[in-house]
Amino acid sequence: MDSAGCSIKLWPPSLSTRLMLVEKMTKNLITPSILSRKYGLLSKEEAEEDAKQIEAVAFASANQHIDKEPDGDGSSAVQLYAKESSRLMLEVIKRGPQTKESAEDVIPEKVKPSDETTIFDLSKGRRDFINVEEADELLKPLSEPGNNYKRICFSNRSFGVDAAEIAGPILSSLKDQLTEVDLSDFIAGRPEVEALEVMEIFSSALGACDLRYLNLSNNALGEKGVRAFGALLKSQRNLEELYLMNDGISEEAAQAVCELIPSTDKLRILHFHNNMTGDEGALAISELVKHSPALEDFRCSSTRVGSEGGVALSQALGECRNLKKLDLRDNMFGVEAGIALSKVLSIFSDLTEIYLSYLNLEDEGSIALANALKGSAPSLEVLEMDGNDITAKAAPVMAACIAAKQFLTKLRLAENELKDEGAILIAKALEDGHGQLTELDMSTNAIRRAGARCLAQAVVSKPGFKVLSINGNFISDEGIDEVKDIFKNSLNVLGPLDENDPEGEDYDEEADEEADNEYELETRLKGLDIKQEE
Repeated sequence: MDSAGCSIKLWPPSLSTRLMLVEKMTKNLITPSILSRKYGLLSKEEAEEDAKQIEAVAFASANQHIDKEPDGDGSSAVQLYAKESSRLMLEVIKRGPQTKESAEDVIPEKVKPSDETTIFDLSKGRRDFINVEEADELLKPLSEPGNNYKRICFSNRSFGVDAAEIAGPILSSLKDQLTEVDLSDFIAGRPEVEALEVMEIFSSALGACDLRYLNLSNNALGEKGVRAFGALLKSQRNLEELYLMNDGISEEAAQAVCELIPSTDKLRILHFHNNMTGDEGALAISELVKHSPALEDFRCSSTRVGSEGGVALSQALGECRNLKKLDLRDNMFGVEAGIALSKVLSIFSDLTEIYLSYLNLEDEGSIALANALKGSAPSLEVLEMDGNDITAKAAPVMAACIAAKQFLTKLRLAENELKDEGAILIAKALEDGHGQLTELDMSTNAIRRAGARCLAQAVVSKPGFKVLSINGNFISDEGIDEVKDIFKNSLNVLGPLDENDPEGEDYDEEADEEADNEYELETRLKGLDIKQEE
């Protein structure tokens, strides 16, 4: 192709490019360096927040610059974007770790407002019905010539037909500039017939938009609601984020979603939390997942999915090699679906968060998953497997997996049956390294004195550790005193202990003493320097 015959626009960058920059800056901010040794190393949470703010400011500055050179190819804006990002990142590093309030000081006031001009947000107003007069007044900024709104949020306000008819033509006039639309919880309290008509009006008005983000959560859609948004869904070929949480997504509704959306090639985030999808609905969702190769964040929690649907979803996820966050909590997967999921985990090399609580995995499913995770997801930060009937039998494999995950920040294994044997193995797995760990939950595991003490000693010296939860166990009064003594310089880190039952089920005083003696012996032997005789 003749380069003289085409003009390549370098600005604005795609959303994925912007997110990639945020991720890169976050990693730079948490990587030890000469400067971090001098000024202090940021936590991942703080670094991520700073990186997002830095990117937003740099983007806004570059946008202001490009407005002055509308005929350029955008290369100067890209250079400014990169230069400003580097400058602000250096300021954050030199500032060092700070409170959230003071961290905001790094953002220059003069560039804050420019980003705000792209967002129109009604969600912060009072939660109520919007009448015609109010709609006309509230939406007036969207009608002003030359406005730069790209993102709209009508969440938390309830539109009736009259108000929707005011909004419709205004939204249609923005069809060439809108990229993000949040209509979550925008028909609360309306009768079904009126709510469906409102959805159709908004759907028709937004149907010509080329969106990257769409949130239709908290609207009790059901199949009728999904189809009421048919015009909008059918027109979306470049969606990167789709949220359908708490929407009454049944089997039929899930099938409708799958039928209406023409393409999910670019979809990175898909959330279906708290629906009544069931196995049949999960089969439909699995088809959507199967055709979403760019998927990074998938949430299908509390959706009544059983073994058949769990297997289908697990197999579909095998097509999503870029997955970083997986949330399947509170379903009825069972062992078979757990094993099916374990077979695809090895491909998720970028996985950082996995939520597998309350899935009825039992020992067999948990062991399969732990074995799969051990050799994959090297940067895993969050592992949650509460309430899966995991016993001490699975503890050696769980501990081996945990030992391999040196970047863990949160580990939750509450409401299982690991007992002292399992708790001690988990504690030993956490002793070495794991410097980023901030939260450990081993509550309600029939743990006694020795296990509690091991867990406390394993985490008490970790620099950024925030909370140890071991409530609801069988820890003796003496054991509780020992744990409190271990945390005497940081009692705020120790969670509540008021629900421990020293004489709970399976309590055996002799076994408790035997475990104490065994632990004491191990501790002493660990410090011995045994020399070979020559």
